[in-house]
Amino acid sequence: MHLLSHRASARTAFSFALTCLVLPPLAAMAVDIPQLETGAGRGSTRKQMQLGDDYFLGHGVQRSEQSAAYWYEKAANAGDPQAQLQIGFFYQVGIGVARDPSRAAHWYQLASAGGSATAKMNLGVAYLWGTGVPENKPLALQLFHEAVDKGCGMAAAYLGDAYALGFAVPKDLSTAEHWFAVGAKMHDPRSQFRLAALVSSGTGSSQDLHKAAALLRDSGGKGYVPAKHALGLLLVNHPELATVPNEGLHALQESADAGTWKSSAALGALARDGHGMTADPKAAYRYFRIAQTEGGEEGRALVDVDVSLLKAKLSSGDVQALDQEAATWVQKHPAVLEFVYKGAAPTFALTAPNQQIHAGRLVPIPTDN
Repeated sequence: MHLLSHRASARTAFSFALTCLVLPPLAAMAVDIPQLETGAGRGSTRKQMQLGDDYFLGHGVQRSEQSAAYWYEKAANAGDPQAQLQIGFFYQVGIGVARDPSRAAHWYQLASAGGSATAKMNLGVAYLWGTGVPENKPLALQLFHEAVDKGCGMAAAYLGDAYALGFAVPKDLSTAEHWFAVGAKMHDPRSQFRLAALVSSGTGSSQDLHKAAALLRDSGGKGYVPAKHALGLLLVNHPELATVPNEGLHALQESADAGTWKSSAALGALARDGHGMTADPKAAYRYFRIAQTEGGEEGRALVDVDVSLLKAKLSSGDVQALDQEAATWVQKHPAVLEFVYKGAAPTFALTAPNQQIHAGRLVPIPTDN
């Protein structure tokens, strides 16, 4: 297997699986659950929201998605737009409640009417795919435009994707680049990632690898895993762009830790060839075995030959031990993550979008991941 090209990675930026994300803010350090429940029971939407946050985060109370959903929905019924947005996401994905796309769209509509730009964007996603509402692509694009006007950078990324793919609008990479740039100025990590894909490949107005690296670095720093993968590939191919030693290797490792099998395959190739690190056939074999397991048919097609060649060079004892290490690692990393959020205990992540519901799921992950 040859080392994956950062340009090839950039082309994968134009996937159009939209995601809806709501992450609750951290609650105050001191938590008095009985007092909060008393106030929440009396109709305080602020305390209802805080209880929802506390139960979802497991902050001062045993974590319970069902209890979080209960308190968010109480606040939503009282008219709180943020709670309506939150419970809408819960119904969209099925967190603490049974999945109900129609109910999700209902809450997004209310939250959008209450001024939430994110809810307006999420409602656009619903109309784009006809989930919970009749499919209406022109209305979806209109809602994305309105969300951008209200400051939602992620909606700009979706408009850029639409023009990049020719999805519901004529394909126009120049317009796509415009919308990605609009989202990047709003510090949206998806927009930064997609803009980097254009400027790194020269598909957009001009090729600028330094700009691409800066965009990917900022996007990955916000926790966007595809940007970490793309940055790693860019830097191992262009080490002169790195700002610290081994920056590319660290980016690939973080992406691999988030379940990106192509990052594991790239690390295997680097360890096999001694590119940017000391050649290590054992490490290469372990990385390739992880990629082989996580990548399914595509992963096997990419690394099967490398696995066979390395296996022939290693002792049977080493192979057995490395196979077990790889299997254990895969068991501890069951989900492919799109975002990893720091600052909460436990750390939360957003899984890669489900093609049927066009959204990932918020999941707690160990802090030592």
